Amino acid sequence: MAATGSAVRVRLAPSPTGTLHIGTARTAVFNWLFAKRHGGQFLLRIEDTDRERSKPEFTANILEGLQWLGLQWDGEPVIQSERIAEHRAAIQQLLESGKAYRCYATEAELTEMRERQAAENRAPRYDNRHRDLSPEQEQSFIAEGRQATVRFRIDDDATITWTDLVRGAMRWSGADLGGDMVIARRAPADQIGDPLYNLVVVVDDAAMAISHVIRGEDHIANTAKQLLLYEALGLPVPVFAHTPLILNKEGKKLSKRDGVTSVSDFRQQGYTAEALANYMTLLGWSPPEGMGERFTLAEAATVFDFDRVNKAGARFDWDKLNWLNSQVLHEQGPAALLADLAPLWAAEGWQADPAWQLQLCELIGPSLTLLADGVEQARPFFERPELQADALQQLESAGARPALQALLERLPEGALSADQAQALLGEAVVAAGVKKGVLMKTLRAALLGSLQGPDLLTTWLLLQPSGEARARIERSL
Repeated sequence: MAATGSAVRVRLAPSPTGTLHIGTARTAVFNWLFAKRHGGQFLLRIEDTDRERSKPEFTANILEGLQWLGLQWDGEPVIQSERIAEHRAAIQQLLESGKAYRCYATEAELTEMRERQAAENRAPRYDNRHRDLSPEQEQSFIAEGRQATVRFRIDDDATITWTDLVRGAMRWSGADLGGDMVIARRAPADQIGDPLYNLVVVVDDAAMAISHVIRGEDHIANTAKQLLLYEALGLPVPVFAHTPLILNKEGKKLSKRDGVTSVSDFRQQGYTAEALANYMTLLGWSPPEGMGERFTLAEAATVFDFDRVNKAGARFDWDKLNWLNSQVLHEQGPAALLADLAPLWAAEGWQADPAWQLQLCELIGPSLTLLADGVEQARPFFERPELQADALQQLESAGARPALQALLERLPEGALSADQAQALLGEAVVAAGVKKGVLMKTLRAALLGSLQGPDLLTTWLLLQPSGEARARIERSL
């Protein structure tokens, strides 16, 4: 696991207690970009020590989401639960050095303490009541059958400082960290219970030789606690960078109440990996002047640095994400678009000649914002649409039916070229004695069941070979 020299080694450490959240994915993007910029490694650690909430399907979702976004990690993922012996060894080291101790306070006692603090309008904190138990007091608690947590000593007069790559000089007081910190859950006095987050993160980051810890600003208080643990365990300290939170339009932290928050949800809605990765890069980072806002991850990696990461929260802008997604779709050739849309069409039960589907992609591609739009815009080509109110009104207008009848009488079987179609339109207009606009509008109503839709001539040419154009005109008459 060890790194050599000053090599950049960063990590993403998601907990498999849910699907890949957009905030975690943005953290992954920043880690990946920083690693690639410096020729370093982007590592992955699955923090699955919350046994009740961690599920294999969430791990699978996280791995699949990262791969879909193009964020390939280096080496095999580290599974945190497989390293519990190392975590307990570190706790034993702290106990033996006197930097940690066993606390026998019961849940009832701790609840009473917190309620008293709340009644006195004081911030909740552990009062360190079992920090200096005598051997006799400890034996008395054990005799009562009490189990013990392990707490790490945090001196109130300690000052914790570090230089953050985003926020600059940081300074915390030990008095603001809530008292001595639990680093292992309850267990019999001769055992060490399950190690907890702040301890295991420090041990694992050191074992993985992580050079830079890049994570959200909601971890700043944890960083202060973890720096004390690095010092107590005699471990090398990484550089820290705390990125801004992702906010909703009201300026609050983006949550499930805002609707779509997981990467798989965005994917299901029809966003492309390239657009989502592009947008996440912009959530808190400003590209250099002249670069613009549309770029690939590889392009961003050549210029990414933390000098251009903002301290303020990044508001999620759906309009910008939609614009980026439309740009990606519009830049794709029909073949690439068909590769994305074919599975969605097949899921609807739609089958057609690949060459015909490619022509359909050429037609609808320029108007797509989401891939899901490619299903709804293709629907009238695979399924005969109902006649909407605007179409029915057009079909009843003056000259509409004679114009359609004249076209139908001249309509051959099989495919048409664009020139042949234009010629037929000209003949039908003359025969019916109407303006060309009347025939075009009426033909659109007949073919698409609405006065809205893609290019009419191309639509007609796509529906003509199968006989569907004739069938729809006959239905309208």
